[in-house]
Amino acid sequence: MKKAILAASALVSACTWQLAQAQSSVTLYGVVDNGIEYQNGGKGGVVRASSGGMFATVYGLIGHEEIGGGTRVNFQLEQGFSAFTGAASNAADAFNRLAWVGMSGHFGEFRFGRQKKPQYLFLDGELDPTAAKSIASSLNDFDSVTVRASNAIAYFTPTWNGLTIQTMVAMRDSTTKPSNGLQFYNVAFKYINGPWHLAAGYEQQDNAAGTSVQKVFTAASSLKVGAARFYLVYHTETQSDHSENEATYSASASYLFNPFNEIAAFYGYLHDRTGNGNNAQQVGLAYEYFLSKRSMIYAAGSFIQNRHQAAYTLNGTEYSGVSVLPGSNARGIIVGISHKF
Repeated sequence: MKKAILAASALVSACTWQLAQAQSSVTLYGVVDNGIEYQNGGKGGVVRASSGGMFATVYGLIGHEEIGGGTRVNFQLEQGFSAFTGAASNAADAFNRLAWVGMSGHFGEFRFGRQKKPQYLFLDGELDPTAAKSIASSLNDFDSVTVRASNAIAYFTPTWNGLTIQTMVAMRDSTTKPSNGLQFYNVAFKYINGPWHLAAGYEQQDNAAGTSVQKVFTAASSLKVGAARFYLVYHTETQSDHSENEATYSASASYLFNPFNEIAAFYGYLHDRTGNGNNAQQVGLAYEYFLSKRSMIYAAGSFIQNRHQAAYTLNGTEYSGVSVLPGSNARGIIVGISHKF
């Protein structure tokens, strides 16, 4: 009898363990993106190896556990690195890009920790064909919005008839002055109705010294027509200490020739509203050849015309462009390969 009870207990334990395993999941993922590029910012041409030309080179862990009633606990940890040298983007942090835990269900989703801001996570995919990535995108080159926030609390609403809203606040800590209270808040929405997308967001963030406040507003719309999609964007950034006051106007389009070939064209104009005349305009092209669902070869090129003392450069997705002489034109091209796992 005891043997039968022990056998039954072992069977129940095994089934319970298997059920627990079926209800939780942890996935290792990443992107490896390397390219060779040429840039010239008025100081002579530079040829260099660059990691993160189209996508950030990263590895990470993402997972969830089902806890019943359609509710799950989620987490994500992510580190950036160079696939040319193997060096971490920030050796001081184990997961410099993402480190959050949260819950999701019928109520929407909450996230707590270091995470992408709504301005980046929620809106960038609506801004242009590359989601404001690569040297071809004027929104990537002109804008100075930070991508992530630490000590953050974010909430995503469920989707209501195509409308989704995301909000975030971020707390101060010992690295800021003052060291307590809120340092950042953001609200963004996205509305999708068939081929038409509309998105907008506003954020406000104090600098670490507590001496200036940056305010950012973005509005974007896109329309899919056959194999093409067209984008229009209006973006503003201001600083309360008057060091920044600019507006960016962007128009872009992509065309998918077939499942393997896509091309995109970009134009952006930055208006310096401080009265100093530091305006700039940019044209860019990007081409992607899809080797598979996970791998592609890409090329991107761009030209920036800087006015007066403007010195905008061509930034990769995960690196800064070369130094530009004020008022000089910037030009560049990159060819690379990217693989997602």
